[in-house]
Amino acid sequence: MKDFFAHKTAVIDADCTIGKDTKIWHFSHIMSHAIIGESCNIGQNVVVSPKVTLGKNVKVQNNVSIYTGVICKDNVFLGPSMVFTNVINPRSAIKRQDQYLETIVEKGASIGANATIVCGNNIGKYAFVGAGAVVTKEVLPYALVVGNPSKQIGWVSQYGHRLHFNENGIATCKESQQKYQLKNNTVIKL
Repeated sequence: MKDFFAHKTAVIDADCTIGKDTKIWHFSHIMSHAIIGESCNIGQNVVVSPKVTLGKNVKVQNNVSIYTGVICKDNVFLGPSMVFTNVINPRSAIKRQDQYLETIVEKGASIGANATIVCGNNIGKYAFVGAGAVVTKEVLPYALVVGNPSKQIGWVSQYGHRLHFNENGIATCKESQQKYQLKNNTVIKL
């Protein structure tokens, strides 16, 4: 007996691993050898390609494409219609499956609606990629990036709130009251 929910229109290929309490909604396709953790939510019209790994509590909104080479750690949020790539220079007539690049989205990161993550560019823990951003380079932990190509415009807390550092490099999250330190372009939760 399966311990996850899949809508009757979802297609789940053989040899997938799907965690307890995960929900897979209308018209989504989970391909062979994909690994989906516990308590994930896979929205409508999502494709999870072979060998993709999603950690626990990953939220995938509608119309998202997650291609081979992507690893999302626990508590990642993937906004509506965002997309990952897996080949730097795709050509229809040239097979490049042996050139797929890995992209890692670290714990707690959020990627906004319609963003594109160019393969091989990792997203740091608790980073926030704004809606419509095109990520063409690494995103630091706790960084807030927007635009095309994406540029860092600030820092966010674990709760996704903007951090404003004082002259001593200390900021407090307004929601959690957690303190953070900015030192050498690195944010550390105190």
